[in-house]
Amino acid sequence: MGIVAGLDSSPEFTRIVVCDTDTGAVLRQGYAPHPVEGRPSDIDPQAWLLSLGEAAGGGLLEGVQAIGVSAQQNAVVPLDAQGNTVRPALVGGDKRAQVAAADLVDALGGREAWAQAVGCVPQAAQPVTKLRWLAKNEPENAQRVAVLLQAHDWLVWQLLGRPLRRTTDRGGASGTGYWSAATGAYRPDLVELALGHQAALPEVIGPSEAAGTTPEGLLISAGTGETMAAAFGLGLGLGDVVVSLGASGSVMAVHPEALADQSGMITSLADATGMYLPVVTTLNAVRALRGTAELLGLPDLESLSELAVKSTPGAHGLVLLPYLEGERTPNLPHTAGTLAGLRRESMKPEHLARAAFEGMLCGLADALDVLRGRGVEVRRVFLLGAAAELPAVQASAPSLFGAQVVVPQPADYAAIGAARQAAWALGVSQGSLDPRTPPAWQGAAAQVLEPGEELAVGQAVRQQFTAVREQTHPGAFRP
Repeated sequence: MGIVAGLDSSPEFTRIVVCDTDTGAVLRQGYAPHPVEGRPSDIDPQAWLLSLGEAAGGGLLEGVQAIGVSAQQNAVVPLDAQGNTVRPALVGGDKRAQVAAADLVDALGGREAWAQAVGCVPQAAQPVTKLRWLAKNEPENAQRVAVLLQAHDWLVWQLLGRPLRRTTDRGGASGTGYWSAATGAYRPDLVELALGHQAALPEVIGPSEAAGTTPEGLLISAGTGETMAAAFGLGLGLGDVVVSLGASGSVMAVHPEALADQSGMITSLADATGMYLPVVTTLNAVRALRGTAELLGLPDLESLSELAVKSTPGAHGLVLLPYLEGERTPNLPHTAGTLAGLRRESMKPEHLARAAFEGMLCGLADALDVLRGRGVEVRRVFLLGAAAELPAVQASAPSLFGAQVVVPQPADYAAIGAARQAAWALGVSQGSLDPRTPPAWQGAAAQVLEPGEELAVGQAVRQQFTAVREQTHPGAFRP
């Protein structure tokens, strides 16, 4: 069929891969940082276009027949009636909006009301919350907002020459806080609740549909958020779960239906294929490791890992509840971390190092249990993030998660997922692919770890962690 491109516009850079349409093999790639220092909360979207142009330089896109766009999630691009930006895009975690998130939760009648309405409870990062912040803090700008786009919607619209029709995909829409994955419909009343008035929203098109074609004949697919694109690039299917080890952690599964969760512990997202991505997040993952390394005077996580493997499973009874920033799973926003099981023989640096790794992974295993408790199948756990390469993580994760663990080789999975989407839309437009079945590309090269004989040991460590959690925070966790 030819070649397609996928571009990923992340918070800091644009990365482009050009792939073989049939196999997904990466043929060439481009990269450019955004011309902005750091990670500000406000950014002129033109910066995304500038780095896109630079990344695509040198004839990178020569011969490409279709392009898919992946971009950072939670970015809101507010446009006026003429299609111009009202103000810079609101991007990132945006702690400014924490009060706005609490306001919105109360305005609709609590966490359960939001979980029922759109499958998620407003957080500071979400577009719906940023709209509330805008209405409260910049009322004149809020009044001028006529159209709401996300980062990938805006980039697709620009690539197509700013047509009258504006589109998005169900994956991106499901993270806004005003589109429900369960019903597949917008909630314009929630936009009005947040912004103070209605605004035009992009049309949600199907996973294999094209957003349009450029005047030069280049097909542009629907595009999607980075999370959905990375899942598609990894080739995830039913029974697959992704555990992401960032400063905070997330556990995301592929599931055939949207999971409504009255507690709000599960955020119900849609994926880029027609399935669903229920997500459970923890506030503390690698930040617990970094804090422990600093406490022990170690220069990096590799040193902490080396120290931890000198200890044994269970860390001589030492248990760290890693709730250093409060916690979302379980919902303990104002708590602190706990170190339990201190005895003379356990008061050694290697045992504390081991307890930090086990505490982080047990916290993520709790999040995994939330999904298991709702009937989500867990065959394989894909472990992502730089910390996934650490020996202390790889030694414990399979037995603590109770599943096969897959550590994919580092690659541009979001850009690859965007390219796979482009190949799908191209194949459907040419009549060579089924609109319900994406192209079968090669899976990610990966290291596979089995729980094996360590499973019973891992479950004993989990029980030790659970006993301390229940003693310290009785009844807080109900998966």
